Amino acid sequence: MIARVTQVVESASPSYSPNSFGCETLRDVFRTVDIKTCPTRYNFHLHTIYSDGKLTPEDVVQQALEIGLKGLAITDHNAVGGYFAAAEWLARHSGEFYRPEGDRLKLWTGIEINAHLLEGEVHILGYAFDPDSAAMAPYIKGKKATGDDFLASQVVASIQAAGGLAVLAHPVRYRQPPELLIPAAEMLGFDGIEVYYAYDRPDVWRPSPDQLERVLTLCEGRDLLHTCGTDTHGLSILRRTGC
Repeated sequence: MIARVTQVVESASPSYSPNSFGCETLRDVFRTVDIKTCPTRYNFHLHTIYSDGKLTPEDVVQQALEIGLKGLAITDHNAVGGYFAAAEWLARHSGEFYRPEGDRLKLWTGIEINAHLLEGEVHILGYAFDPDSAAMAPYIKGKKATGDDFLASQVVASIQAAGGLAVLAHPVRYRQPPELLIPAAEMLGFDGIEVYYAYDRPDVWRPSPDQLERVLTLCEGRDLLHTCGTDTHGLSILRRTGC
């Protein structure tokens, strides 16, 4: 765990509340995402001990504050407990630290959900949804949904019914190629695509050049937001694995 946090949330904010920044704020952020956004400004793909990550939610938030991150989402697999733990930590400690007004660390709800799309399994990232919405009930039980709830169309509809945004994760990691998946995602009403992703898992995170060009080309002219994230499972939010 980080011993000393040097940058953090606005001091006069003991009322830090879950998802207080909202879907439209996040939509505006996604419109600004580019190759330089992750991992030192925003990070929208992070796992904790609440699924298959090694960091506690508190570790994630403290690292984010130390780095000077502007915003993040914890996206545990089929679980939201990590988000609540992180939000609780921020609520307890927000009065101890200071950032200029308007520069609070933003924490959105997040999740990564397994789903069926084009005869294969994909992962769908959900953001800025109401975790207490009945629409999300099948997807926060710590395991894959079944039946119609496992269909990508239903996952997307449920995230959006809960007020959130649905994003296709790492589109070049599946059995079906992104040339098929991205048009299908657009047809199903996905809000965005995880465009900036390190498929080759470098020690110093950066989007994989070939895959990035391929995905950017496929997203061109489509009404899809672009997102980024390290897909952290290890001990540093700056990369996927390692310390």
